[in-house]
Amino acid sequence: MTWSIRAGRPADAEALLGLWRRAEAEETVSDDLESVRALLARDPSSLLLAEAEGAVIGSLIAGWDGWRGQLYRLAVDPRWRRQGVATALVRTAEERLRRLGCRRVAAITVTAHDPAQDFWRSAGYEAAPHTRYVRSL
Repeated sequence: MTWSIRAGRPADAEALLGLWRRAEAEETVSDDLESVRALLARDPSSLLLAEAEGAVIGSLIAGWDGWRGQLYRLAVDPRWRRQGVATALVRTAEERLRRLGCRRVAAITVTAHDPAQDFWRSAGYEAAPHTRYVRSL
């Protein structure tokens, strides 16, 4: 079965949240319709979706603040894993960021999630020697 990658739209917000649940993505305070729509209102091309037969099967947020790129919320539906979806999302995000002038990109991951760590290393990323601190507002 074939799939493609496209920019997300506000109408995709519910499907995106469903994907994150199916993929067992770590839940955050911004996993809601309002937050997804706010992301798309601020930066419409930041949300990349993989789609097959009209269903959202993968996602990645590629943020750019003018200094550094950030990759968040890489998720692939369990039925579609190990078929190149995650790698294609990452490479598409990297190209988007490169076009914007990005020279360095960081992938935000769940440290204790071994398959995620293995994926990012295989995609050419290195674990950073510093810790990231986060606070929900």
